[in-house]
Amino acid sequence: MSSSGLAPYAASMNMSAQLRVDGPRVKAGQRVVLGVLTNDHHGRSTQGLPSKHGSALHNVIVHGDDAWSSSDFDVRVVEPDEVQAAKHPAELFAVFNPSELQILSTVNDFTSGSSLDASMQSLPEDEMVTSEDVLSVAEYAVEIHQHLRDCELRYRSKPGYMNKQPDITNSMRVILVDWLVEVSEEYKLCSETVHLAVNYLDRFLSCMSVLRGKLQLVGTAAILLAAKYEEIYPPELNEFVYVTDDTYTKKQLLRMEHLMLKVLSFDMTAPTSHQFLMQYILEEAVCVKTANLALYVSELSLLEVDPFQHYLPSMIAAAAYCLANYTLNRALWPDSLYAFTGYTLSEIAPCLILLHQLHLAAKSRPQQAICEKYRSTKYCRVSLIKPLETLPLH
Repeated sequence: MSSSGLAPYAASMNMSAQLRVDGPRVKAGQRVVLGVLTNDHHGRSTQGLPSKHGSALHNVIVHGDDAWSSSDFDVRVVEPDEVQAAKHPAELFAVFNPSELQILSTVNDFTSGSSLDASMQSLPEDEMVTSEDVLSVAEYAVEIHQHLRDCELRYRSKPGYMNKQPDITNSMRVILVDWLVEVSEEYKLCSETVHLAVNYLDRFLSCMSVLRGKLQLVGTAAILLAAKYEEIYPPELNEFVYVTDDTYTKKQLLRMEHLMLKVLSFDMTAPTSHQFLMQYILEEAVCVKTANLALYVSELSLLEVDPFQHYLPSMIAAAAYCLANYTLNRALWPDSLYAFTGYTLSEIAPCLILLHQLHLAAKSRPQQAICEKYRSTKYCRVSLIKPLETLPLH
């Protein structure tokens, strides 16, 4: 993707700012359109992602005074047996009486977590990550980790939610997540912002059924919210409208943002595998190349809702650490991290095997945004490292 026309907001930043962001921001008026998502060849129709202006849309289900126009977006609460019971997907988008709907009740199991973020880009390649890092908070590391572990259990998307979606497929979600990574790189967003956006996306899709023509709108709202939460200087609303090639209006995006906040009960501090991985790296120091390789394979897991949806973020982070550590250092799971997390290597092994398979296939899949991201010198070009053929697991 062309990056011409980008300019930094400031010529220099202090160290704490560098740890919170991965680079400069883009000024308004200096944008590069990313374009709309490509068509899903494995979907249920030939209609692409997203829909064109003026396309016929169904009605949206809302509460009382928050009623919105049916031309804005198409989402609704999904009940477990409705997909099988409905004769046609359109039946799932009929208008209900607001009193019959309890949108917020579907997400009461989501509670607050905590957020940590750091970028490895400012460290020399051979420098070790130490506990003096500004975000390590060594004296509270155990308490922070335990809090995140408690919260991650309640911040998960519902297993198998894609099976209940009547109009979108797993491959559409893969295309969307790949596009979100591309957006994040265009606007120099933190890696944690991408992880948060995918968390919001999956939790929202767990509770609401979405038409394929509006899936990109949902994804754009997710990364808009994540950027507002995580970034020091989030891109302006116009930027997010522009990267969809003006497929949606500012009004539509703001209303989708409003709906997403309501569905998620305004609980936006979700633990992610990126946060756990940063804790592990700070707890058991590794070279920056190993750290970036772990971040790379952890981010690859965002593409596949199944099977990685069945693993907690802390487990995915542990598997990513093991894979990177063995690839570069021929070591797997150190005793210090076993003591810190309670995870044994045998517990990590199933997720580690899946992550290794994902790493092996990364360069051959059509979606290459994550590979391109980690091909840069900022991340030590770790996506160019040849994956190991086998792991020492029995």
